[in-house]
Amino acid sequence: MPRSRDITRQRDLHESRPLWAGSPRLSLRARPRPSRTDYDVIIVGAGISGALMAHALADGTRSVLVVDRRLPVHGSTLASTAMIQHEIDIPLSRLSDMIGAPKARRAWQRSARAVERLSGIVADLGLTCGFERKQTLFLAGEAYGRRALREEAEARRAAGIAAEYLDAATLAERFSITRTGAILSDISAAANPAQMAAGILRAAVARGVELVSPLEITDLRSAAGRVFLATAEGRILSAGHAAFCSGYEFLEAVADKEHAIVSTWALATPPGTPLPDWLKTCIVWEGADPYLYLRRTRDGRLIVGGEDEDSAEAYASARKLRQKAATIRRKAETLLGLALPEPDHVWAAPFGITRTGLPLIGRVPGLENVFAVMGFGGNGITFSQIAAEIVAAGIAGHADADADLFAFPSRQT
Repeated sequence: MPRSRDITRQRDLHESRPLWAGSPRLSLRARPRPSRTDYDVIIVGAGISGALMAHALADGTRSVLVVDRRLPVHGSTLASTAMIQHEIDIPLSRLSDMIGAPKARRAWQRSARAVERLSGIVADLGLTCGFERKQTLFLAGEAYGRRALREEAEARRAAGIAAEYLDAATLAERFSITRTGAILSDISAAANPAQMAAGILRAAVARGVELVSPLEITDLRSAAGRVFLATAEGRILSAGHAAFCSGYEFLEAVADKEHAIVSTWALATPPGTPLPDWLKTCIVWEGADPYLYLRRTRDGRLIVGGEDEDSAEAYASARKLRQKAATIRRKAETLLGLALPEPDHVWAAPFGITRTGLPLIGRVPGLENVFAVMGFGGNGITFSQIAAEIVAAGIAGHADADADLFAFPSRQT
């Protein structure tokens, strides 16, 4: 039987200690082993993607099992900076050139609806996870200057997505930032991603979903309309459908040249850091490569990330962790025009990207009734909600209208 790394590519999902690791209300009651051998749906991965998938599938009639080889919520979700944006890494105007304006508009519109839906889920479940609605300030940078941002704002408005272009003078007056321009938009949010995932999982368990951890899946087969999963303990589990929500430990069967793993770095300042008042309502990113992104938490921390590298392993370097943190801090100080205190959390992590900035979601080619969710880029939580909707529709037997935007390419023999 193949070893587990032949099924999903395993990796340490963060280096150092992410800010959210010490959050309260992360513990979940998980079973040590499944109560049965057969389920309607088995979800592999108990992070934010698996949590939202479980929420979408927990209808009271299906038998749903969620498994994770780690403690729930202790994978890549801990490393998220949780800037929950409707904005996709590839601006709408550029994405239109890549995949055509109609598809690009649909992708951006779907992303905006997903943020609205996430807001509704948090409210409906009464989650305590620091969830706040935010505006986004997209700053001109070396990759997207003043003219590109004007074009981008027009493209968004044509797609029915509100966007206000700010010229240099207006930006300086309202935000005390010196850039050639910016776009101010709504439909974004921020949260504690670990508490959010734990709360959604807790609610799913209360509705009958079974959570088992730690449990490692080591082999996968699909036959006769069923999916068979082998565990490290030698058990065989079967399901009508399986959904791999294993983040950047992605399913080997869907490894593709369109998808890559890169490294990113982030830091958080202590609570009560003196910051501009406008950061209470805005999250920030810039049109540069690599781009800087930042936001304020409710308790007055500044979370800043960036300095991404096209390397699947660079995040594990202690030397780079120090260097990148220093660079990120310096860039944030320059942007905001203030001195920041020493960060009390610094971390690094791998994350998946695709050429278009769109995630890969859907049925796995060649594996009947197996779905996978991967390639999230900078919008992991937003795309996780889209994935939950698309996969839930597929399992229910009807196609999501936007499934084609995110589908895996057919495997070439």
